[in-house]
Order: sequence, then C-alpha cells, then structure tokens
Amino acid sequence: MKYSKILVSIGTEKIEECVAFYQKVFGCQPRVYKKSVYSEFDFQGLTLAIYKPRSADEENLSNSNKSNGLSICLQVENLESVIVELKNLGDPLISQIKEDSNMKEIYIYDPGGNRIIFYQYK
Repeated sequence: MKYSKILVSIGTEKIEECVAFYQKVFGCQPRVYKKSVYSEFDFQGLTLAIYKPRSADEENLSNSNKSNGLSICLQVENLESVIVELKNLGDPLISQIKEDSNMKEIYIYDPGGNRIIFYQYK
C-alpha cells in the first residue's frame, strides 16, 4: 500500500474551542484555517484536521463519538517536563501518571472530548 499523507480528522461542534486548544497545547498556528468550518495543523508528518460536521455527517459522528474512541498519542522524551509545560498553559486537566512495565503516560482532553496521550518509554 502506498500513501502520501496521514491525516486524522476530528468532527466537532466546538471547532473554535478545539482550534484554540491545539494552538495553545502545540504552540503553532493552523496551516489551513476557515473560521468555524475547517482547520488543519501539521505536526511532524501528521496532519490533524478539525471540522464542523455537516448535517449529512451527523449520524455517522453520533455513532462513532459515543465512546470518544479517538486518541492522539505523542511519544515524548521527558514526561515530567511535558506536565510542567501543560500546567503552565493553565488550561488542560492532566490525568495522574499511569505506569506499566515499559512506559508511563498522562492524558488530557480537547474541548470535543478527544483524548491526547503523552507517553514516555522507560
């Protein structure tokens, strides 16, 4: 299989809040921005698209968002420094550190309820 791009899209009614959240957390501006309609961020080989669903999309989204199964996972070198950075932003609620035998991780949630996992291998 050949592909040229990886894009993760989030459909949300809270598009402006989500765009502001990702600007704050990742410290960058969207590459594409159509107010209240669509936005794209590029992060080291991954594109994150945030869009306001059309009425035709609502049934599909309501079925998929019941569990908020989307997680954006970011491997970091130093989880403790990420926690400090997130606390300095003053906004996201940060989970307790969860550890297993080979990694530790924390969670935050965007305004649409999508989970962002920051993890560090031990």
